[in-house]
Amino acid sequence: MTKHQEFLRAAIEEAEKAALKGDVPVGCVIVRKGEIIARGHNLREAQHDPTGHAEIIALRRAGEHLNRWQLDDCDLYVTHEPCPMCAGALVMARIHTLYYGCDEPLTGACGSRLNLVQFPGFPHNVHVVGPLAQETCAALTRRFFKEKRR
Repeated sequence: MTKHQEFLRAAIEEAEKAALKGDVPVGCVIVRKGEIIARGHNLREAQHDPTGHAEIIALRRAGEHLNRWQLDDCDLYVTHEPCPMCAGALVMARIHTLYYGCDEPLTGACGSRLNLVQFPGFPHNVHVVGPLAQETCAALTRRFFKEKRR
């Protein structure tokens, strides 16, 4: 298993935690120098928080871990392509590279619907690699909503 697969697998494990809590299964890890320094999964339902996205939670934890908000030497792995809010947060945190599992056809803001993380007028652009596991990560969401609709 490559490092990228290992980190995406860790993000998938986080997504599964979100699903167990009744939230859309999105998971995220932040990596610095080959080590996971922060983890997050969706907590919107559990915390009644519209900003409780996996990426936002992981970014907060990474900032606390490093005692700084600039994460320019960090990479972020997430199961789904980030939304506009999260894409903006990645730019503002100066994340180096975003690795994502599957495209987000409704609100994807890192290349599929629009591309905020590489907007020419922004002072920082995030490198983007993905989708890395389109079917595996999309299946998490399909399974979650199928079970919800029963």
